[in-house]
Amino acid sequence: MCNITNEKKSENTLQAQQRRSFLKLVMASTLGAAITATGGKVMATSGVVLEPPQPENVLTPEAALERLMAGNERYIAGQSTLLNFSLESEALVRSQNPYACVLSCSDSRVSPEFCFDEQLGDLFVARVAGNYLTTDFVATLEFASLILHTPLIMVLGHESCGAVQAAVEAADNNEQFPGHIQSIASALAPAVGAVDRKLENRINNVVKINVIQNVQKLKKQTPILNKLVVEKKLLIVGGVYSLKTGKVNLVI
Repeated sequence: MCNITNEKKSENTLQAQQRRSFLKLVMASTLGAAITATGGKVMATSGVVLEPPQPENVLTPEAALERLMAGNERYIAGQSTLLNFSLESEALVRSQNPYACVLSCSDSRVSPEFCFDEQLGDLFVARVAGNYLTTDFVATLEFASLILHTPLIMVLGHESCGAVQAAVEAADNNEQFPGHIQSIASALAPAVGAVDRKLENRINNVVKINVIQNVQKLKKQTPILNKLVVEKKLLIVGGVYSLKTGKVNLVI
């Protein structure tokens, strides 16, 4: 009976993925025809070439967050969709339509596509050790929000972050790390300074504060992100990934 049940689940998962991939292919094909007919791109007054919005990511920011967190629940439950590039490849060649952006740590134990159970083309991911903002990352997220019309940004930290640990050690011991590594510790210094040294579980508290601080910074970024937030076209949130459970807990 167990084997029959497992086979049935696998069959249902494959069918669901095939339907989803087919839908992507149809949407991409329809969009491709529309682009051919209309010239494809719109030139903004500033000279920036704007791509047309993609059909599948026409979600409200709230719906995008709901979809993202539902994927995390599937991941935790061991119900993630099997990856099959052959089913997605043709649609992906034609276009991309990410519905969420993730500013994540580069830690090899944390992969946004896995922990949110999403496929290629669904998430627009920017990664750096310590998941902190730089001008380049702001520009990257502006591109996704303005050009790709992505309605959600999540800043994603994680427990036991090595970059945060290094920043704490640098602050406590007045250390300078070699090469460019010190730039990471310096970028995370405001979060380190915001947490009491005597606080229990200090590292994970700095992780949380760092996420919150970067969400707040993103919301204030002019002229693009702040405007989209005010117009309620963009939602910016923060989460912390548990290495033990795989769960992403929203913190802001």
